[in-house]
Amino acid sequence: MKTETHIEQQGPVMARRSFLRYAGAGIAGVGLLTATSCVKDHRVMPNTGIDIGAKGDLAILNYAYALEQLEAAFYIQVAATPYSGITAAETALLTDIRDHEVAHREFFKAALGSNAIQALTPDFSSIDFSNRTKVLTAAQAFEDTGVSAYNGAGYLIKDATYLTLAGKIVSVEARHSAYMRNLITAGSFADNTIIDANGMYKAQTIPQY
Repeated sequence: MKTETHIEQQGPVMARRSFLRYAGAGIAGVGLLTATSCVKDHRVMPNTGIDIGAKGDLAILNYAYALEQLEAAFYIQVAATPYSGITAAETALLTDIRDHEVAHREFFKAALGSNAIQALTPDFSSIDFSNRTKVLTAAQAFEDTGVSAYNGAGYLIKDATYLTLAGKIVSVEARHSAYMRNLITAGSFADNTIIDANGMYKAQTIPQY
């Protein structure tokens, strides 16, 4: 499957629906909504023919797997084609993030086994990987949206083991988000665009995607 990735920046945080739709994971979001709210056992992602699996935890894990595939592919490209002026410190940290995302991707792939959706092949041609600002802005959007997605879908996970692991993964993703934000604008790692008045990271429920 060839999915197309366009980065649409709408304020400090990219619109979730735009992120998911253009990343190819938005289709997974639509499928997840129906899979967790309908009585049918399986749902097929519109326009792709990809079945995200049975309702419940399998659908949620496939949703997360799609997100992690996108992030892993993005950071693999960043590491392969470093942007102009990248520092040694940035190289080291972006390489670490790449490894984290690959590990997350492989975790979901293994957990899902034969129930996993097919491997996705994002098209990042709209991102100028030679431009630091473009790369970091895209990375911030991916990370902010990824955390919001985990926060919004976490309550639907029934298996306690999966819920614990998702909590561990989202805490790492939040660290990525903070790092990207601070690289772009010092001190923005926990501003009010992502943290609400109660000191909580903002979340989007599945229907809001």
